[in-house]
Amino acid sequence: MQNVYTVGQINSYIRRMFAEDFLLQELNIKGEVSNCKYHSSGHIYFTLKDMKGTISCVMFAGNRSGLSFRMTEGMQVVVQGTVDVYERDGKYQVYAKRITLDGEGALFERFQRLKEELLERGMFAPEYKKPIPKYIRTLGVVTASTGAAVRDIINITHRRNPYVQILLYPAIVQGEGAADSIVRGIHMLEQQKVDVMIVGRGGGSIEDLWAFNEERVAQAVFDCEIPIISAVGHETDTTIIDYVADLRAPTPSAAAELAVYDFLRTGQELQAAKDTMNRQILRRISMQRTELRVLASQLKSSSPMGKIREKRTRVLQLEDHLQEAMRRTLDVKRHQLAIYIERLKGLSPLDKLNQGYSYVADGRGRTVTGIQKVQIGDPIQVYVKDGRIDAVVTAVNPMDLDR
Repeated sequence: MQNVYTVGQINSYIRRMFAEDFLLQELNIKGEVSNCKYHSSGHIYFTLKDMKGTISCVMFAGNRSGLSFRMTEGMQVVVQGTVDVYERDGKYQVYAKRITLDGEGALFERFQRLKEELLERGMFAPEYKKPIPKYIRTLGVVTASTGAAVRDIINITHRRNPYVQILLYPAIVQGEGAADSIVRGIHMLEQQKVDVMIVGRGGGSIEDLWAFNEERVAQAVFDCEIPIISAVGHETDTTIIDYVADLRAPTPSAAAELAVYDFLRTGQELQAAKDTMNRQILRRISMQRTELRVLASQLKSSSPMGKIREKRTRVLQLEDHLQEAMRRTLDVKRHQLAIYIERLKGLSPLDKLNQGYSYVADGRGRTVTGIQKVQIGDPIQVYVKDGRIDAVVTAVNPMDLDR
């Protein structure tokens, strides 16, 4: 007859097998924390998981002295310990002796500490946020000179207002020297007195975006006298400078939308203001005419000559007041209209030519926006305020923005 074993015997045998397997002793296991519970006894119970499975873990109170952080759901950690069997339940689990943050988890912990420190120093306070100007002439951009971020900013800016000048500081945005490069870019564009500044880059991992979590970058953003819009990564990415900047944009494209006012919308607003002014004048005239008719009717119904003369005098006074009020209203509205017209002229490309600027096109009439658009010997056309100058490119000299 075959041997019959008790449940306890089987569990005890399996536990001895685990204990004798040296591969299960002093393991380092990496995974994501879930179902984490801090027991009143001081023990910590949690599950470690990855894409392929889960394993139960426990850290006894006696080992917690070496734990430098509080575990939360979703943390990436490395657990050092032993895999053993809990005989009563017949369940194997990891008995953790040491737990450390892994990779991105360690960076996240650094992020949280710096965020709390800067919050205590008041660097996120609303009273320090500078307003973003509605109308700008010069836009400063601190980002990489290549990539989707700078292309999106340039394209959206030119689409919304082609007369806004863009000053780009080609910064290193990832890896060694990135934080110092971003700080230099902020300082240089601040010296150039741009109207508003965009600081950012495209998306990436937390390591890729880490330069924007450095304290010296946050301090440079906070100290800058120019309003700064942060535009780091995608909408779900958040960095330290997003809290410090005067305005946070979810993407570089959105930052350009926020920084540059739509030129066509400006003309529409001027027309709307003109229409509103005309309606107000007509409404005022209508009200005065109504009052005049009422007074005239009252005058007509009064028979005594004294009242007639009194009402007639009153009518004449009201006519004078009406004319004077109309003159004052028209003068004010004409003055407002003149201001709007001058503002519109200031945004006109012809006005730019009168100020000494010029417009350059290649031989086929396409706009020349940089030296990469032409080659030596190419014909070009330079438009100035009173005509066109035909020329030929004799030299192409790049501008060093780091000087």
